[in-house]
Amino acid sequence: MVRRTLTIARKELLHIVRDRRTLLVMFVIPVVQLFLMGYAATTDIRRGRTVVLDCDRTPQSRELVEAYRASDYFGIVAFVESEEELGHWIDRGWARAGLVIPDGFGADVAAGRIASVAFVIDGSDPNVANVVLAASQQVGMAQSVRLIERRLGISAERMTALEVRPRVWYNPEMKSANFMIPGLIGMILFLLTAMLTALAIVRERERGTIEQLMVTPIRPIELVVGKVLPYVAVAFFDVLEVLAIGVFWFGVPIHGSVGLLLALATIFLMTTLGIGIFVSSVANTQQEAMLLVWLMVLPSIFLAGFFFPLEAMPRALQWLSYAIPLRYMLIILRGIILKGVGLEVLAEQVIALVIFGVVIMAFAATRFRKRLE
Repeated sequence: MVRRTLTIARKELLHIVRDRRTLLVMFVIPVVQLFLMGYAATTDIRRGRTVVLDCDRTPQSRELVEAYRASDYFGIVAFVESEEELGHWIDRGWARAGLVIPDGFGADVAAGRIASVAFVIDGSDPNVANVVLAASQQVGMAQSVRLIERRLGISAERMTALEVRPRVWYNPEMKSANFMIPGLIGMILFLLTAMLTALAIVRERERGTIEQLMVTPIRPIELVVGKVLPYVAVAFFDVLEVLAIGVFWFGVPIHGSVGLLLALATIFLMTTLGIGIFVSSVANTQQEAMLLVWLMVLPSIFLAGFFFPLEAMPRALQWLSYAIPLRYMLIILRGIILKGVGLEVLAEQVIALVIFGVVIMAFAATRFRKRLE
């Protein structure tokens, strides 16, 4: 049995090596996805384009502008002369925000009165707008503290009755890449193994070679295992490839055990391979197989917490997400890589993946056997 299975695996491996398009999908696409997710799919706002309408033109107003310029969130790109011009910049997307300093700002500051400024933010992208809003308030508060210290001649630490010192665990710099790259590993495992397994088996059916294989002493289980073994090896290679680039290029720290991660990924592969086998038993052409896999992958990406937090979804979608195996794998990946947790913390997710894997693989194998018969 082992020799026949390895023979099928060797045949599939030779097909992969000779097919340049398959090699491109398996080894190059994950790297492209990694760099796109690492650089493009980010909410880290740096040097956001900002215009300034300074109606006061005093040393105090210039000091405020320099405080915003000195922060890492705002890049002053222009000084405008009117509110209409400021609106023109934001309407056309040339600027994300506008600082409006009214006439009399310097006099209010010098007299010790409360001085107000306006900060106009483009809210068409809520993610960016939230970051800019928080940063604008933070810079304004810091400048206010400096003015009070200068006016009273005492340190702000002696003025406050309560001091909050926030501390961010697991991702102190709050880099989006640290969140996206572990999730990308789960998506690659899901997409590559499910799609390539389905395509490999359907391709044999399209060419008529699967019937030739079935008249040999090879049993259905040997055929399936032999077909999927090369893609399991490819999936693990891609995981290590993404991990290496994430660590050495993007600086993503791995706080947990890589061995545990690979072991739990093996359990997850039972589910993804089962999906691929099930699709191959339903589809008659490679195009149908690809569409069916994407039909399963796309909802999984959105409902598993890959892009958006589950807590922000409606209650009904949160309950639906429990039926998505990728949800549990993403928790495992981010738990091991970012938090460094072990099996005792991830027991619920591991049990869920084992149940999904056994049920889906058994169902897919039964249907595939009936299809061959």
